[in-house]
Amino acid sequence: MKTDINIKAQKSYDEASRFMNNARKELQLAKKHGKLYEDVKHLQMACGTAYLGVLKAVDGIFILRNIPKSKGRPSIDYYKEGLSNLDKKTLTSLNIAYPILHLYGYYDGFNEVKTISIGFDEAENILKKLKQML
Repeated sequence: MKTDINIKAQKSYDEASRFMNNARKELQLAKKHGKLYEDVKHLQMACGTAYLGVLKAVDGIFILRNIPKSKGRPSIDYYKEGLSNLDKKTLTSLNIAYPILHLYGYYDGFNEVKTISIGFDEAENILKKLKQML
């Protein structure tokens, strides 16, 4: 029988997966043209959605490890600090995914296919980590 904590973590995983699926669909709409994505609007939406999926997945990891929820809006430092005490590999994935997806992809509209792909791969690694923990 699943505990309340496992149920909450599973919900975080399900939501993170949904975000990532939506991000992949949005990324397809950005259309690759050689080494770049053509439509920056869809690229930015894809990166922002993928980043939110990352945060949902890390929230699920924190639920399973009993890390208290941050008061108010959590900063990236909250997530980095929490992971630094738990799992260095997942922290490394976050340290790669955060600037690529959130800063470069979402805010700046950086549209290089190879770099964005790395950000999405690291986001998937974080989701896989949560799934392993469930």
